[in-house]
Amino acid sequence: MTSSLPLDWLISVDDHVLEPPNLWTDRLPAKDHDRAPHMVIDDKGMDCWVYDGKRFPSSGLSAVAGKEKEEFSPEPLSYAEMRPGCYDARARLEDMDRAGILASLCFPTVTRFCGQMFSEASDREFGLVCLKIYNDWMIEEWCGSAPGRYIPLTLIPLWDPQLAVKELERCAAKGSTTFAFSENPAPLGLPTIHDRDGYWEPVMAAANDLEMVASMHVGSSSQVPKIAPDAPFMANLTWGAMRTSGAMLSWLFSGMFQRYPKLKIALSEGEIGWMPYYLERAEQVIDKQRHWVKRGVRFNEHAGADALDLDTLDIRASFREHVFGCFIDDAHGIASIDEIGEDNIMCETDYPHSDSTWPNCIDVVKNRIGHLSEEVQYKILRGNAERLYRFTPAEPPVLAKA
Repeated sequence: MTSSLPLDWLISVDDHVLEPPNLWTDRLPAKDHDRAPHMVIDDKGMDCWVYDGKRFPSSGLSAVAGKEKEEFSPEPLSYAEMRPGCYDARARLEDMDRAGILASLCFPTVTRFCGQMFSEASDREFGLVCLKIYNDWMIEEWCGSAPGRYIPLTLIPLWDPQLAVKELERCAAKGSTTFAFSENPAPLGLPTIHDRDGYWEPVMAAANDLEMVASMHVGSSSQVPKIAPDAPFMANLTWGAMRTSGAMLSWLFSGMFQRYPKLKIALSEGEIGWMPYYLERAEQVIDKQRHWVKRGVRFNEHAGADALDLDTLDIRASFREHVFGCFIDDAHGIASIDEIGEDNIMCETDYPHSDSTWPNCIDVVKNRIGHLSEEVQYKILRGNAERLYRFTPAEPPVLAKA
């Protein structure tokens, strides 16, 4: 039976761009080239980014597209060894078409996932110049190269909320509907969303008014979780979604969603299978613990009930209205779709990273969701992403038959 809905294409809400080496130098006067992020060849003959006196070699795990798993390695990789789709928007389209990816939202690489590099710079005034250049390049050139195929993601100056508001407004006027935020700003030396002085309130108020989604990629706290100091890397990497679950719970109990009813967050590359457990556990905690917390009793320096009304807090309603998860290949999460909600799930391909399903992206997702109704499949493949990011994709390309 022929499907009445287009189910052969997906929108990926988490992919990555490896910034082209000339991104900043083409947009700055020659006198600033050495101050801006720029590419050099190191003593081993490998490409290496340099900025603010620091060197940032590329990781081979960030550009594995086209390689077999047996070839994966974290060792530095030159751009000449990468698939062009890693850093070239038009070449990326060929890879997207091959994998059934209609549109893609890309997180940065050298700046790190929420622009931490600029926040850590010794000259933040010039860092802001470089951050704005990145945003303009992302909107005008990367996304502008193929309208309807890319969703622009904005970086904000994390070190100054008022400047961040101005950048949100500037980029929203240019068509951006989402910005990168940290899953946990504390390890970055920044206040958290629970800050009593309201450090992030101007940013979230602006995001609410502009309807810009806060997109938080796993690892945007610049930390890899450690089960123990000597736990194997493979164990720690498997445990990585704990960062995303922590972000979700932090936001649900923060009061942000009550203060800003149009604010929405997207949890990138955190998978979704853990969500039902933590929602259930949050409800249990509220039921058993809210009474002493409301009285202001302190326990191990924790407590306080000023952020939100625990008697009226509906965890599941807050989740449904404000939180969106995405998955690469999560059978357990799809099996729990009734608890998570068909309107809160999107898919991703993580191109060109080592977790990516490329070039089999559409097949992997359809194998996971094929038993669901066409309407639900459509939501997961693209409908939820279109609604959340207020994005109208281009018509799917007509591909030549093999």
